[in-house]
Amino acid sequence: MRRRCDWCGLNYEREPGFFLGSIYVNYGLTAVLVTISYFALYAANIFPQQDVLVILAVFCFVFPVWFFRYARSLWLGFDQYWDPRDD
Repeated sequence: MRRRCDWCGLNYEREPGFFLGSIYVNYGLTAVLVTISYFALYAANIFPQQDVLVILAVFCFVFPVWFFRYARSLWLGFDQYWDPRDD
């Protein structure tokens, strides 16, 4: 991740452990998407249940890795919104 924003100069480097909260954003969204997808696929009965579990298990490993950067950005955005810094 870059140290500062190229456009506004906002410092991305916060105190140690600052981005720990982004893990909760990442996990929460993954859990919500998997739960909704499971019940939707279960109700639609498109795939056998074993296939649904395999598909969602793979999703649980792939999605958080892909979404990692965006979760950090969301966490930084929430912090900037609630506690603005003028660095």
